[in-house]
Amino acid sequence: MQYERFEGRWFLKSNWHLVKSGQSDQMKGVPVPLQEEPPAPEDCVISLPPPDALLAHDGGAAGFVASNALSTALYRMLEGRKSRRKYTEEPLSLEELSYLLWAIEGVKENKGKFSFRTTPSGGARHPLDVYVFAHKIKNLNVGLYRYLPVEHQLVLERQGDDSEVLDEALNGQFWNAACIVMWAAVPYRSEWRYGKAADKLVALDAGHSCQNLYLACEALGLGTCAIGAYDQEKLDAYLGLDGEDMFALYAAPVGKLQGGA
Repeated sequence: MQYERFEGRWFLKSNWHLVKSGQSDQMKGVPVPLQEEPPAPEDCVISLPPPDALLAHDGGAAGFVASNALSTALYRMLEGRKSRRKYTEEPLSLEELSYLLWAIEGVKENKGKFSFRTTPSGGARHPLDVYVFAHKIKNLNVGLYRYLPVEHQLVLERQGDDSEVLDEALNGQFWNAACIVMWAAVPYRSEWRYGKAADKLVALDAGHSCQNLYLACEALGLGTCAIGAYDQEKLDAYLGLDGEDMFALYAAPVGKLQGGA
């Protein structure tokens, strides 16, 4: 069955070669823009309590204590979350990889034609496939795998260590990772419902998923770093994607940190 492909897919691809073909305002010496729009002099400005103020309260009730513990844990993860690029030689366990993949795109409730997952998605369309290059994972052969979120399984796409090829596709950003997580866009899943508006939703979904990876890594004492600057054609070829109906969208190495987080 033929379906319409929209030009907006181009927007989702890694077009960093265009940066080299012209000058940005930063290159021209234009002053850096403000981090936020300042309030007008006549605006009413209200100071908020510090973000950890709620954590200091002690209500005494068991339910409140449990809620406070969860709030504290999330606060610590958000506070500690940052991009990390240096990893040890220690491998990840298969259980750790399972936890990360479920956090990224795991299914909480399968409705048959759609599912509710650990990340939000416009119309529950979930237009992303997740691939992982397992470099140093205990009890898992080195190779490229695709995550099946509905079954919570991995399917082996290709066995063997071709990390040098992957490093080239990632513009030298492999960083001795234990694994590389890669998101592939499958635009038609969202285009089927939203047509030309789908591209915005695909991009938003990738951000949701990668943030979950950051938080899951923080919880496990692991490091990760989102990569948007990769070689589109080389990464598509590495993943075996056609570059049109499926193409690489995002990537992130994951590894153990010295002494944990």
